[in-house]
Amino acid sequence: MRLNQLPIAVLAACLACTSANPASKKPAEAHPIRVVGYLASWGVRSKGTRIAELPARDLTHIFYAFAKIGSDGRVVLGDPCVDVGTCRSGPAVGPGGNFAELSRLKLRQPHLKVLISIGGWTGSGKFSDVALTDSTRRVFAESAVDLFIRQRPGLFDGIDVDWEFPVAGGMEGNVERPADRENFTLLLAELRRQLDAQGAIDRRHYELAIAASARPSEIANVEITRIVPLLDMINVMTYDYHSGSRSTHFNAPLYAATGDPTPSLNVDVTMRAFLDAGVPASKLLVGIPFYGHGHGGVPGGNGGLFQLGTGKPSGWRGNDGDWRVLAQTRLKNPSYVRHWDSAARVPWLYDSTSRTWVSYDDPQSVGEKVRYVRERGLGGVVIWELGGDDGSLMRAISAR
Repeated sequence: MRLNQLPIAVLAACLACTSANPASKKPAEAHPIRVVGYLASWGVRSKGTRIAELPARDLTHIFYAFAKIGSDGRVVLGDPCVDVGTCRSGPAVGPGGNFAELSRLKLRQPHLKVLISIGGWTGSGKFSDVALTDSTRRVFAESAVDLFIRQRPGLFDGIDVDWEFPVAGGMEGNVERPADRENFTLLLAELRRQLDAQGAIDRRHYELAIAASARPSEIANVEITRIVPLLDMINVMTYDYHSGSRSTHFNAPLYAATGDPTPSLNVDVTMRAFLDAGVPASKLLVGIPFYGHGHGGVPGGNGGLFQLGTGKPSGWRGNDGDWRVLAQTRLKNPSYVRHWDSAARVPWLYDSTSRTWVSYDDPQSVGEKVRYVRERGLGGVVIWELGGDDGSLMRAISAR
């Protein structure tokens, strides 16, 4: 997705900020952080992700992606075959599906919390409709709590809402309304009410989280100050800053690069905007991508950085951007030269022969992001997604 550049002052204004100053830094060892990993349900098949081998000891949460919204506005399983092993055709991923694997993982790692994530980029088309009225909101929340909390006691510890995006900016064909801004708040309030009611019965707290855009125009379409009291955490998608652009730029720069044509599109500016809007640092999580983006037909000036490409590299396939694939292919290819931007604190690769340019995160840049989180007292990091790692990125997180 392409993020439209806005001046920093405009970004802060979009969030009704009260201060233009960044948060004061805190000692790196001052507080524990959450480490949230999204688990893509389809990765068990398309990537060979093994739930039993996930680095659960180093995670505080797994967010299982995704449940979806049915035609009647009720929340349903995203893929019954992989989720619970109920397949119309073809083999299941195992007895009981991914949910059974997650239950066994929690038995081995009792500290681990698992939340069901609803929506996602391709699953947000019906959010505007279910958020529209008191009745539709009740049906949505009731079905979500029933399906994942009541029917599966002990498996899910809460709900994550990944509406991409209220009002505007989502996938073509999504229903979008100006009223989504307020209705999103009301939808979260109904979810919070029903989770708390079930929590009173079960004598425990169920968590509620959202995935929030890092795009200035989309941040403005959420009532940030009103939703904060309803949420346990806000997972900010601080990646894909330039994924829709033909010009080469970083997927997830920590800071603006030297000579950056879009200096307001980076992790630091995004997080300062949320903080300036009054969001408690402890509720904010920085997104870390375990994948990158490639460009083809890129001229060699500046190591290919800030150059106009022609599109995806020749032969680029769906999972080629995953760190685990990059580490075994392009990073081992002597034609690719690794560069490091000391201002943006991220690497890139360039192959002058094939004119291929790749932005990605590696253990060094991931470590920089975790240090940033600790120094600023933020709530933690959120990973998209666990199936993209070969183990080295998680080690970089736990080492910090």
